[in-house]
Amino acid sequence: MKPKSKILIIAGSDSSGGAGIQADIKTITSLGSYAMTAITAITSQNTTGIKSIVSIPITQILDQIKFTCKDIKPDGIKIGMLHSEQVARKVLETLNKLKFKNIVLDPVMVSTSGVKLINDQCIEYIKKKFITKVSLITPNIPEAQILSGIKIKNLDDMIVSAKIISKMGTKNILLKGGHLKSENISDVLLQGDKITIFKNKKINKKNTHGTGCSLSSAITTYLSCGKKLKKSCYLAIKYVNEAIKTAPNYGEGKGPINHLNNIKNLKL
Repeated sequence: MKPKSKILIIAGSDSSGGAGIQADIKTITSLGSYAMTAITAITSQNTTGIKSIVSIPITQILDQIKFTCKDIKPDGIKIGMLHSEQVARKVLETLNKLKFKNIVLDPVMVSTSGVKLINDQCIEYIKKKFITKVSLITPNIPEAQILSGIKIKNLDDMIVSAKIISKMGTKNILLKGGHLKSENISDVLLQGDKITIFKNKKINKKNTHGTGCSLSSAITTYLSCGKKLKKSCYLAIKYVNEAIKTAPNYGEGKGPINHLNNIKNLKL
């Protein structure tokens, strides 16, 4: 089959294959699109945690973006770990010059195992500059707490947090509720003043490594294929939930999800 669209991923690498660039490529491919990459950092990690992070030189990151896009123009951009304020600044400057649509930012700040992945200067730059230029930002609860400055304990807090983040200038927010302790998961989509809540039963499995990366890549893929934002979020959440349900039991820690769950049912 022919790919439905072309996606450029700007993110870090996960040596274990469950998150980061590797999860993004698997997601985009399984949903029927073509994935390109600009790697921002290399991590040594497995399902139990991260051992080390090595940054890619900024000039090399920008060359990956510019040289790739010069030849194959993407229909969507998925951005993950930016690692430092300098990287975030230069990536944003480059994307502004290239003028692409369908830019989804997954503000990766803390790993599943609790390791901080970006510095404070980068967080401030994302808050003040980066989120104003993207189509959608997809923070989880720990990331939303960092961005909004409030503690999130329930759905009402999620909505308040999303509204605070929206006042920073971002167009759309999908705040993911998987970290709350409850029988159901509520994900909050804020589009201007319009609030949509996606409710799903929580899947009690330990294999959730890379869910955030996979979700944002799935949303980007659906957007790039012409779906509206609300529909793209709905379909992406459905894809990730099924990937969690059918996850292989790999590793001793929080293992990867099953990115291939949709490979036999490519309907965009």
